[in-house]
Amino acid sequence: MHKPDTATPERFPARDRFARGAQFIAGRLGKGTSGGTHAVVDPATGEEVLSYEPAGADDVDAAVAAARAAFPGWAGATPGERSDALHRFAAVLAERAEDFARAESLQCGKPLKLTREFDVPGTIDNTAFFAGAARHLQGQAAAEYSGDHTSYVRREPIGVIGSIAPWNYPLQMAAWKILPAVAAGNTIVLKPAELTPLTSLMFAQAATDAGIPDGVINVVTGTGREAGEHLVAHPDVAMTSFTGSTGVGKRVAEIATATVKRLHLELGGKAPFVVFDDADLDAAVNGAVAGALINTGQDCTAATRAYVQRPLYEEFVARTAALMGSVRLGDPFAAGTDLGPLVSHAQRDRVAGFVERARGYARVVTGGEAPQGDLKSGAYYRPTLVADAPQDSEIVQSEIFGPVLVVLPFDSDDEGIALANDTPYGLAASAWSRDVYRANRATREIKAGCVWVNDHIPIISEMPHGGYKSSGFGKDMSAYSFEEYTQVKHVMFDNTAVVRKDWHRTIFGDR
Repeated sequence: MHKPDTATPERFPARDRFARGAQFIAGRLGKGTSGGTHAVVDPATGEEVLSYEPAGADDVDAAVAAARAAFPGWAGATPGERSDALHRFAAVLAERAEDFARAESLQCGKPLKLTREFDVPGTIDNTAFFAGAARHLQGQAAAEYSGDHTSYVRREPIGVIGSIAPWNYPLQMAAWKILPAVAAGNTIVLKPAELTPLTSLMFAQAATDAGIPDGVINVVTGTGREAGEHLVAHPDVAMTSFTGSTGVGKRVAEIATATVKRLHLELGGKAPFVVFDDADLDAAVNGAVAGALINTGQDCTAATRAYVQRPLYEEFVARTAALMGSVRLGDPFAAGTDLGPLVSHAQRDRVAGFVERARGYARVVTGGEAPQGDLKSGAYYRPTLVADAPQDSEIVQSEIFGPVLVVLPFDSDDEGIALANDTPYGLAASAWSRDVYRANRATREIKAGCVWVNDHIPIISEMPHGGYKSSGFGKDMSAYSFEEYTQVKHVMFDNTAVVRKDWHRTIFGDR
């Protein structure tokens, strides 16, 4: 284990950028007006990184006003102009990649190798993708569908978007919210999680430095109850995009209905990992550990429920437990660290509560405790494997959001697929088999927005991410996400050169 150092300038070289505050409105950083302070804490040490004044309702109002003022100019820019600005933005992000990687590791507890190789490159790639997508805001070609009339369809930006992002992937979630919205010509107010605002603010500043006009991208940092609910309820916000728990998503939807906003919800997950008896066991074990422990399990698509066909079950449990036991916990900035802490001590305690309650009805094979010694002060929790839990138990049905994998056996293929579908969630899943027909059946019948075959977790900018059932609706990334942030208008021309009286007769009769 590697003992974390304190938050030295080397760990957080961008610290001085936040001296002016943690609200980014109309191109400038400033302080919040809600009163009091909130701390960003390094979860590896429990030490404060910096404190800031949270946003209140007045700050949200100012950010929405800035976005509303910027909308006509940005919506009126040509697709090529928006595309050029986003290409410049991608270049600025690439220049600052190391600063982003370190800030993301510090505020989240992610291993630096993960932020360097996954979070930051993925964000830059996503920016480049939407820079290209900005030039493809397509409607439908003109045609005559009704007599002497020509119809066509326009795709237009919606207006001011109010977005709320979670704490598990702050940088990537800021990108997933902001990029498709602004590529389509909208302006945006983003509220990041109050635990992890640093890279969202850095992202907005980088956009401004790349030449994206003031007010197009705004960030308000505050609590969900004060800043978040006010943003969702704001009458000048035309659409709300939220990523987070299903419970909070229901509250967001309830508030949004008062102003009939369009909604985009990416909510909780409980991804099944279905291993058929002809699977490559080595690949499945490695995939399960990687899929369950990515980002310390704080991932809504993480492998959380492994269903293993009975001939492979006991060997899968034993080998997965052994591999989990070899995972190295430690300082996120140390090269040898595989797994960092959870985002906070409160989240660590929540995860531990699930495991402790499960001891009464299931077998904790490995893990199930916080490490002591050098890591005691951080929000660490050992990789945990739980076996033989009932299908209807809390640990199988509820989203844990920590480094915990539950393993259950099944007999027939029908049973395995039925168990995979037997939760309220439907965000992601994976199927493991050498038989293409068996795997294809699983991809058809498992109810989830993404089903991987013989892999678990990879994502790409060109393909959509979003769920079924209680995992929400709407897509992130891809051209599908781009379309989420547009509205469709039907335009119809009368092609005749005379006043049409037949419609008048149809409606009013002869006059």
